[in-house]
Amino acid sequence: MSETLGRLAGKVALVTGASPNIGGTAAAGFAAHGAIVACNDLKPSVAEQAAAGIRDKGGEAVAVPADVTDPEAVDDMVAAVRERYGRIDILLNNAAIFVNGGVLTMPVDVFRRQVDVILGGTFIVTKAVATAMVEVGNAGSIINVLSTAAWQGEANNIGYASAKSALINFTRSAAMELAPHRIRVNSLTPTVTFPEQHRGGQSFSDVLAQLKETKNLDFTGLFPWHRLPSPADYVGPLVLLASDESSLMTGGNITVDGGALSRYWPQIPPEPASTARPGD
Repeated sequence: MSETLGRLAGKVALVTGASPNIGGTAAAGFAAHGAIVACNDLKPSVAEQAAAGIRDKGGEAVAVPADVTDPEAVDDMVAAVRERYGRIDILLNNAAIFVNGGVLTMPVDVFRRQVDVILGGTFIVTKAVATAMVEVGNAGSIINVLSTAAWQGEANNIGYASAKSALINFTRSAAMELAPHRIRVNSLTPTVTFPEQHRGGQSFSDVLAQLKETKNLDFTGLFPWHRLPSPADYVGPLVLLASDESSLMTGGNITVDGGALSRYWPQIPPEPASTARPGD
């Protein structure tokens, strides 16, 4: 790419769940820093959209649609990437499904499917990619996308919160096992994210109002930073974890949540004295 920054130059990345939000934005961010990117999604059209967006900007990318819960499909996906590029250096485990439901209301099959995609899919893809890394003998970086829901209890989100929380210790355990192979495993904790592509033309205030109505979450009142992150806010930390700059980071986590996890819950941060920025 003409404006490649080069921090991931020569590396091959596989991104699961490469939808237009976190996964697709991360894939584009990796490409902007020089990586070749294999874009995965359950829906072939979504995977191809992510790959095409990278190619349109001069990068190299390929669509590799597959169900992350299907071991044979995942093995075929990893083999296809290896056949084309020789290896995989970076894995971003981002595939997830979002289904609200509580312990009293969520059907068992829906709970199992959600956990299978988030936790089971991460295990299956990590197993296949880590095996490939070991066989080739290259160092690698594996990054698991968590959520602030992994660290907090949240009513009516039992499947998602449980599966994301399990990824905390999956990350630590895999990091310890794979360290002798020079494969690092870390995680990123995002939070409720304002999409880059607003669904149905929703404004920021529309999204906040919907969250307050459906989840009883008052983000404008409780976020110290007074705004939700967008997927672009996660690219820098993800590139750091993917790059050789974090060569001694493993089993750890980077949180990008606008301070959501740091606040003491009854306290509503005061409104800023002024929203004006220097130079405005």
